[in-house]
Amino acid sequence: MMKKIKKNYKMTIAYDGGGYKGWQRLTNEPGTIQGTIERVLSEIEGSPVKISGSGRTDAGVHAKGQVAHVFLKTNEDPELLRQELNRMLPEDIRICRVESVSQSFHSRYSAVSKVYEYRIDQRSRADVFTRKYCYHRPVHLDLDRMRQAADHLTGTHDFGSFTDNKEADSVRTIFSIDMKEENEKLVLAFCGDGFLYHMVRILAGTLLEVGEGIRTPESVLEAFHHRDRSLTGFLAPAHGLCLREVNYK
Repeated sequence: MMKKIKKNYKMTIAYDGGGYKGWQRLTNEPGTIQGTIERVLSEIEGSPVKISGSGRTDAGVHAKGQVAHVFLKTNEDPELLRQELNRMLPEDIRICRVESVSQSFHSRYSAVSKVYEYRIDQRSRADVFTRKYCYHRPVHLDLDRMRQAADHLTGTHDFGSFTDNKEADSVRTIFSIDMKEENEKLVLAFCGDGFLYHMVRILAGTLLEVGEGIRTPESVLEAFHHRDRSLTGFLAPAHGLCLREVNYK
């Protein structure tokens, strides 16, 4: 008897990461985004289910457009599956879209770029309605200096100084770093082919230190030549970071 081929589903997911220990499933420990979604899918499927995400997000980091794929034996309509998942998931996790995709699609290895946003609240007192999603830093920032540093950071470089892990391969490409001011907040948008552990938060901390005059825009060039964490900025808090989107061909 031929084994039934499971169907591959692509899920686009939004979540408030404030109450979770990050995306990645932890052995015998609840409280992760991946583990929560897998538990619900396993109930629907009637057997254990594992999903694969486009990448990890740290504890406290949010997402508007995380992507994961899952193989299911069910042949349910993608929209009905989305609705069923959202009925069963907690309110701080939402499945934005479910699509039926080819067997070869992989949420991580098929991705060509990701966009992260880091939000800074520059008001003297934190905005009560956005304080959980913006890093409150009420200081003057020189955006011209920050843009100069961002120009140096853009391109293909060894980002070994911009991670808290020792990576065998720390070469990554940043396609763009955009800065936008809105309602006394600064939004930094990082688009790249992939990011190392803590890389976006360290990039944000480095740019903030440049904007405050603690570092020069050219200091990031030295960091490319030495895999030395002390040459880069502080680790910006997790709650200001959001995975905005993952792009595919």
